[in-house]
Amino acid sequence: MAVTVKASLGKTKYYTEVVAGENQLITDEPIDKGGQNKGFNPFEILATSLASCTAATLRMYIDRKEWDIEKINVEVELENFPLTRLAVFRRSISFEGSNINEDQLKRLYTIADACPIHKILTNEIEIQTKIS
Repeated sequence: MAVTVKASLGKTKYYTEVVAGENQLITDEPIDKGGQNKGFNPFEILATSLASCTAATLRMYIDRKEWDIEKINVEVELENFPLTRLAVFRRSISFEGSNINEDQLKRLYTIADACPIHKILTNEIEIQTKIS
């Protein structure tokens, strides 16, 4: 599955309009980096991808199994270490309004790792760039 996202940045420092299909969002940099903090910064967008994909993947599985889980909470902390070329994602998942047993929790842990964004981030990544 391919997706196309277009980001446009004018003269307003770091205020970037991003469009994907019919959806749009704003990204920006924090004030201490010269931006205006009017939107998610790129690192937050990356962490958001993992968090939202994990939640959706879990919800699909939970609904298919007809388990009664009211709410899924996914928190992702991303820490980047550019000098060592290491990025660490710390993902915490909790459930509200549920009575799930240990076997169900183990299964949900496995399903969380099946999220497509998790798979992309843990596979080899290639970035091809064309400048015109």
